[in-house]
Amino acid sequence: MDENFIRKRMTELRMKKGVSEYQMSLDMGHSRNYIQNISNGRALPSMPEFLYMCEYLDVTPSAFFDESTENPALMQKAIDELRTLPDRDVLTLLGLIQRLKESG
Repeated sequence: MDENFIRKRMTELRMKKGVSEYQMSLDMGHSRNYIQNISNGRALPSMPEFLYMCEYLDVTPSAFFDESTENPALMQKAIDELRTLPDRDVLTLLGLIQRLKESG
Protein backbone atom coordinates (compact mmCIF):
# COMPACT_ATOMS: atom_id res chain seq x y z
CA MET A 1 0.00 0.00 0.00
CA ASP A 2 1.16 3.48 -0.70
CA GLU A 3 -0.18 7.01 -0.59
CA ASN A 4 -1.32 6.80 -4.20
CA PHE A 5 -3.52 3.82 -3.38
CA ILE A 6 -5.24 5.76 -0.60
CA ARG A 7 -5.88 8.71 -2.89
CA LYS A 8 -7.09 6.55 -5.76
CA ARG A 9 -9.35 4.42 -3.57
CA MET A 10 -10.85 7.45 -1.83
CA THR A 11 -11.64 8.98 -5.21
CA GLU A 12 -13.14 5.72 -6.50
CA LEU A 13 -15.38 5.28 -3.44
CA ARG A 14 -16.36 8.96 -3.41
CA MET A 15 -17.44 8.74 -7.04
CA LYS A 16 -19.43 5.54 -6.38
CA LYS A 17 -21.23 7.44 -3.64
CA GLY A 18 -21.95 10.17 -6.19
CA VAL A 19 -20.53 13.07 -4.22
CA SER A 20 -18.12 15.78 -5.34
CA GLU A 21 -14.82 16.59 -3.65
CA TYR A 22 -16.30 19.94 -2.65
CA GLN A 23 -19.42 18.40 -1.10
CA MET A 24 -17.48 15.69 0.74
CA SER A 25 -15.14 18.33 2.18
CA LEU A 26 -18.06 20.38 3.45
CA ASP A 27 -19.95 17.34 4.75
CA MET A 28 -16.87 16.32 6.72
CA GLY A 29 -16.60 19.81 8.24
CA HIS A 30 -13.54 20.99 6.33
CA SER A 31 -12.66 23.76 3.92
CA ARG A 32 -13.98 23.32 0.42
CA ASN A 33 -10.67 22.05 -0.97
CA TYR A 34 -9.79 19.51 1.76
CA ILE A 35 -10.64 16.41 -0.31
CA GLN A 36 -9.16 17.97 -3.45
CA ASN A 37 -5.85 18.40 -1.59
CA ILE A 38 -5.89 14.71 -0.68
CA SER A 39 -6.80 13.68 -4.24
CA ASN A 40 -4.04 15.84 -5.71
CA GLY A 41 -1.36 14.52 -3.39
CA ARG A 42 -0.91 17.67 -1.34
CA ALA A 43 -2.16 16.06 1.88
CA LEU A 44 -3.18 12.81 3.53
CA PRO A 45 -5.88 12.44 6.17
CA SER A 46 -4.92 11.84 9.78
CA MET A 47 -5.99 8.52 11.27
CA PRO A 48 -9.13 9.98 12.93
CA GLU A 49 -10.01 11.71 9.63
CA PHE A 50 -9.40 8.48 7.70
CA LEU A 51 -11.79 6.63 10.02
CA TYR A 52 -14.38 9.38 9.63
CA MET A 53 -13.86 9.28 5.86
CA CYS A 54 -14.58 5.55 5.86
CA GLU A 55 -17.75 6.15 7.85
CA TYR A 56 -18.77 8.89 5.41
CA LEU A 57 -18.15 6.57 2.45
CA ASP A 58 -20.13 3.76 4.16
CA VAL A 59 -17.17 1.36 4.24
CA THR A 60 -15.14 -0.26 6.97
CA PRO A 61 -11.42 0.46 7.04
CA SER A 62 -10.88 -3.16 6.03
CA ALA A 63 -13.18 -2.77 3.02
CA PHE A 64 -11.41 0.45 2.06
CA PHE A 65 -8.20 -1.53 1.55
CA ASP A 66 -9.88 -4.53 -0.11
CA GLU A 67 -9.37 -3.92 -3.82
CA SER A 68 -11.24 -7.10 -4.74
CA THR A 69 -14.58 -5.58 -3.74
CA GLU A 70 -15.73 -3.19 -6.42
CA ASN A 71 -18.51 -1.58 -4.39
CA PRO A 72 -17.82 -2.14 -0.67
CA ALA A 73 -20.63 0.14 0.50
CA LEU A 74 -23.18 -1.94 -1.40
CA MET A 75 -21.61 -5.17 -0.11
CA GLN A 76 -21.76 -3.90 3.48
CA LYS A 77 -25.41 -2.96 3.08
CA ALA A 78 -26.19 -6.47 1.80
CA ILE A 79 -24.31 -8.05 4.71
CA ASP A 80 -26.14 -5.85 7.21
CA GLU A 81 -29.48 -6.93 5.74
CA LEU A 82 -28.47 -10.61 5.69
CA ARG A 83 -27.73 -10.43 9.41
CA THR A 84 -31.41 -9.66 10.06
CA LEU A 85 -32.67 -12.80 8.28
CA PRO A 86 -33.24 -16.23 9.78
CA ASP A 87 -30.78 -18.95 8.73
CA ARG A 88 -33.28 -20.65 6.42
CA ASP A 89 -33.70 -17.45 4.40
CA VAL A 90 -29.93 -16.94 4.20
CA LEU A 91 -29.58 -20.51 2.92
CA THR A 92 -32.25 -19.82 0.29
CA LEU A 93 -30.39 -16.71 -0.84
CA LEU A 94 -27.11 -18.63 -1.00
CA GLY A 95 -28.78 -21.18 -3.26
CA LEU A 96 -30.04 -18.40 -5.48
CA ILE A 97 -26.57 -16.84 -5.66
CA GLN A 98 -25.05 -20.17 -6.67
CA ARG A 99 -27.69 -20.60 -9.39
CA LEU A 100 -27.05 -17.10 -10.72
CA LYS A 101 -23.29 -17.73 -10.82
CA GLU A 102 -23.81 -20.98 -12.75
CA SER A 103 -26.11 -19.36 -15.31
CA GLY A 104 -23.93 -16.25 -15.73
